[in-house]
Amino acid sequence: MAETKFQHLPEEERRQALRAVQAEGPHPAFLFEKDIWVVATLGVLFDAPFGRWLVFKGGTSLSKVWRAISRFSEDIDITYDIRGFAPDLVAGAGDEALPPSRSQEKRWTKTIRSRLAEWVRETAGPLLEEQLGRAGLTARIRTEAERLYVGYQPLFESFGVIRPEVQVDFGARSTGEPHTVRAVVCDAAAYLPDLAFPEAEPAVMLAARTFWEKATAIHVYCLQGRRRGERWSRHWHDLARLDDAGIAESALADRELALSVARHKAMFFRENDSGGRRIDYEAAVSGGLRLVPSGVAQEVLADDYATMLGSGMLLEEDEPFDALMDRCAMIEARANASPAVEN
Repeated sequence: MAETKFQHLPEEERRQALRAVQAEGPHPAFLFEKDIWVVATLGVLFDAPFGRWLVFKGGTSLSKVWRAISRFSEDIDITYDIRGFAPDLVAGAGDEALPPSRSQEKRWTKTIRSRLAEWVRETAGPLLEEQLGRAGLTARIRTEAERLYVGYQPLFESFGVIRPEVQVDFGARSTGEPHTVRAVVCDAAAYLPDLAFPEAEPAVMLAARTFWEKATAIHVYCLQGRRRGERWSRHWHDLARLDDAGIAESALADRELALSVARHKAMFFRENDSGGRRIDYEAAVSGGLRLVPSGVAQEVLADDYATMLGSGMLLEEDEPFDALMDRCAMIEARANASPAVEN
């Protein structure tokens, strides 16, 4: 077992080690460095007293845990199970912990946002700074409402859109179900077996639910015809890779899971389309899913995708944007014809 911790090496030795990894690995040294901070942050959060109520989800979970996507995912999405965060609100609310009415949803949302911002500022932020420091990883923590940033002094100059900080987005309006516990390790560890790197063992949302969360978010983008799409193209890329991994197929066959996502979004994420009409999430997962935008919205998305390709975040992939849209059109067609959309 490796006894020397990477973060205990002198700065120049750490730099040389990651340059050696870069020579063998799939992405630049500064991405291997950021990945170390991602895993270290996860490790502290899930080892904390409140860690048993947290669920790791989103694109980084698809990359680090399920190995379903081949892009570098740099941010962390965390759900704080509403049953642990706000038991007073969800008492008697059923297995899905949904508010019984729209007026109650507004009250829940207002209460949770206020509590969560305070928790991030007063509890999560100080704990991360202290525990990372104890591990030999000096971090600068800043918070913005329900979002937390773990800043670090980089060993290398970042490239393009990559910043020397880990963004952690917290939410507390769902249960995070279904999930399971999985180990998470640093990408560099496989190339430097003589060194010990941070590790984590989080509860992780099942990838099939992440498929439906991303698909419904894309559906909203398409119906709204958005003219802004910074960093949004990753969702289309992820959907195609989930299809490659066979996860899309299982998600499309799971009607109850699709409806669970639809019910949650209909209550907590009400949106209107470009004509001002309320978006019907249940209709979206029942034969009316839109995954391919048109007009300006597609042009904006294409520009964002080109930026992502140029940043190196897609590692060795260079799938053309038009090919990606064709893939998503096929997923859309299968979703709308799937037996899971039938009653």
